Amino acid sequence: MAANSTPESPLPVGEVSRLIGGWIDRLGAVWVEGQITQLSRRPGAGVVFLTLRDPSYDISVSVTCYRQVFDAVADVVGEGARVVVHAKPEWYAPRGQLSLRAAEIKPVGVGELLARLEQLKKALAREGLFAAERKKPLPFLPQLIGLVCGRASAAERDVLENARHRWPAVRFEVRNVPVQGVHAVPQVVQAVKELDALDDVDVIVVARGGGSVEDLLPFSDEQLVRAVAACRTPVVSAIGHEPDSPLLDLVADLRASTPTDAAKKVVPDVGEEYERVRLLRDRARRCVAAFVDREERGLAHALARPSIQDPQRMIEERAEQVTALLERGRRSLRHHLDRADSELTHTHARVVALSPAATLKRGYAVLQRADGHAVRDPGVVEPGETLRARVSEGDFSVRVDA
Repeated sequence: MAANSTPESPLPVGEVSRLIGGWIDRLGAVWVEGQITQLSRRPGAGVVFLTLRDPSYDISVSVTCYRQVFDAVADVVGEGARVVVHAKPEWYAPRGQLSLRAAEIKPVGVGELLARLEQLKKALAREGLFAAERKKPLPFLPQLIGLVCGRASAAERDVLENARHRWPAVRFEVRNVPVQGVHAVPQVVQAVKELDALDDVDVIVVARGGGSVEDLLPFSDEQLVRAVAACRTPVVSAIGHEPDSPLLDLVADLRASTPTDAAKKVVPDVGEEYERVRLLRDRARRCVAAFVDREERGLAHALARPSIQDPQRMIEERAEQVTALLERGRRSLRHHLDRADSELTHTHARVVALSPAATLKRGYAVLQRADGHAVRDPGVVEPGETLRARVSEGDFSVRVDA
């Protein structure tokens, strides 16, 4: 419950400290897991002081215990070890400090760590953070590579030397951070986020040499895994050696077995690329030469055809055919004209032979009445009627006698 206080009647510091101590006393004993960062065992002192830190967050708490409590695990527990502590929160009112009074300390074994990692791995996999469709492809030739590694470490040297040996013009943006211990996770996460925020960085490599399971635990931390999953820049995991497999390997866009392998996978080899370009150039040259040869053969075959070698031949052949047809047409027309002329001459002779003029030339005459009708019957004329007689050489008048 909130303490009753006003600006006119504030609570003294001692009273506030006493109230906080009362609230904390009601919490009771709890089991706490963390990593020992500081350990103080003064000779002859009956109390051991240590600091317990959450490796995923920048949070620490002081722990005190009697010497006999710590001596029970002193052979297997030291700075950097993960432990589970059964302790009761205590409030030291004079200084306003919170601490834990440990009644039991248990080291966290490797088997237990691996079991917890397996549970975390399954939980993250169910969220889809390890799905293949989330993986981003790496650029063929990154202009700027972000590198997260330990300061002056073998991993940094391997990545830089091998990458520059393969492609001398490659550039790096290096972030040196702790790669093990209680400060590793927050600083690695911060370095990854900083590099991801840089537009010039094309790919991020997180590298570390080999180590024990405990040494590589920061790279299986949930906070780091989620930070890498949220990156828009492709991330390459190069942690430890081939058998090592932290959760960072599963969420990264590409896993490299070693830092040296990361340099080989991220940066192309200039010699290999030059050789590939040479082979492709030779292949292109052969393809063009083969195409030109094929076209030349086709052109030579086309030029060898009679129609190309003697183009006038077809015209001459067609000219001969035209001349023959023209002569044939002329003969046919001449034949038709001759036959028509013969028929016309014959018909003309018949017409002439059968014409009235020919009859008149043989001495016949045609008598016509005044109305121009020919007289065919003597009974139609009257005595004394004047008729007109036509002969071959002209005509004259005659009179009908009784």
